[in-house]
Amino acid sequence: MTAHLHMPASGDARDNKMKGEVFLPDDYKPAEDEPFMNDRQMEYFRRKLLTWKAELLEDSRDTIEGMKDNTRNIPDIADRASEETDRALELRTRDRQRKLVSKIDAALRRLDDGDYGYCEMTGEPISLKRLDARPIATMTLEAQERHERREKVHRDD
Repeated sequence: MTAHLHMPASGDARDNKMKGEVFLPDDYKPAEDEPFMNDRQMEYFRRKLLTWKAELLEDSRDTIEGMKDNTRNIPDIADRASEETDRALELRTRDRQRKLVSKIDAALRRLDDGDYGYCEMTGEPISLKRLDARPIATMTLEAQERHERREKVHRDD
């Protein structure tokens, strides 16, 4: 199956950067009755992604600072094992956050390119509800489910 890619018309997202900031009321929520991925929706998701990224990076800094502060010699074996387990968990969390930041950056690039909000498999718009819940989504829910079913079938072979 070949996915058709959304090709934005002139006056698209790339021109937005030159136009200046889009006015977005604090209580704005994307709605199905407005044009899909209009300037306001794009600005809404850009801000949502940037805020999420800033929170993850702040958590990451806190983790690193906390780990620096906790490097001490613990004589009790059980306490040391517990601390090492905590540290391993922190590092796994940190790695997941790093991967998430990378996905957020990719979503921001799609916003700049005018491809954000469109399924990479089908080219169809991803529902606003799905994007609001998971702003890094790259597939419609249906395409994601098909993809996961195919992966499961191949894993079970």
